[in-house]
Amino acid sequence: MKSRRRPYSEQRPFDTGGGVWSVPVPIPGNPLGYTLVYAIESPAGPVLVDAGWNAPEAWLALRDGLGAAGMDVRDVRGVVVTHFHPDHAGLAGQVREESGAWIAMHEADAALVGLMHATEESTHRDFQADMLRRAGAGTVEMEEVTRSRPRPPAAPDRVLTDGDLVDVPGRRLRTVWTPGHTPGHICLHLEDADRLFTGDHVLPAITPHVGIYPYDRADVDPLTDFLESLEKVRGLGDLEALPAHEWIFPDTGARAAEIGVHHEEKLRRLAELLAEAGEPLTIWEIAGRMTWNRPWEEFPPFLRGMAAGEAAAHLRTLEVRGLIRRTEGTDPVRFAIHS
Repeated sequence: MKSRRRPYSEQRPFDTGGGVWSVPVPIPGNPLGYTLVYAIESPAGPVLVDAGWNAPEAWLALRDGLGAAGMDVRDVRGVVVTHFHPDHAGLAGQVREESGAWIAMHEADAALVGLMHATEESTHRDFQADMLRRAGAGTVEMEEVTRSRPRPPAAPDRVLTDGDLVDVPGRRLRTVWTPGHTPGHICLHLEDADRLFTGDHVLPAITPHVGIYPYDRADVDPLTDFLESLEKVRGLGDLEALPAHEWIFPDTGARAAEIGVHHEEKLRRLAELLAEAGEPLTIWEIAGRMTWNRPWEEFPPFLRGMAAGEAAAHLRTLEVRGLIRRTEGTDPVRFAIHS
């Protein structure tokens, strides 16, 4: 099912067949290494699925990668963004400046991008610091996590909803709304070739981050949204997956099922952790006791913030299922098993 993963330095633009090219675009300083940007050929110019991180070396990789595939970035017709995260939407604005291309994303993520543009940097830092404090983070961790913020991506020209066809002349590229990783995450079903651009929703080896921000929100349940979105993708059949990271792989549905099992097991272990604790714990304390791919003590502050967001999403799902409760009137908020 899986091919050998190669480091970015060995990656090259790759003809995936059927008029679709894969172009690896580096993510500076990120262990993921790169975002796979896909270029779909059309008579009116290529349409990109995602664009990559906004950095000079990333721009050169995108521009030159398209050139190696026989395309000119100035001819790009549009960029459809699977979700608003900077390693996917970051360069969309520069592509638009070079080519006049449109940018499209789901309406839920478009609303978040609008909010980012309207929010002052100092306001965002204050919001993030207060969120961390309510989760039980220490003062030093709060200062380190809030130190930097990526620039907001360019606002889209077009918004998409579930089932919309994307403007790719001669092809049938349909929007599949798959919330969870972000509220407006989309996969894109290339119906004329039975292939699925999965963004970060379904990846071949790692599981996408699903978090809540702010951590103590009680009006959303992104993990349940994500699990339901996995079932939605399974319903599309055994499609070849073209993910935004790692490698292309067969049978999206089988991998979606594996990811669902992973999260159910994580929920089970988290409920056991709270039962064994014997007392209410803060989100930060819970994240520090959960099992990750490395010890909590080795996590840099930014990754601790991400882990806390993921812990919060799993706690919220357990709360919705009636298995745990949050303590009322405490600051920071605490969670405990239902007795």
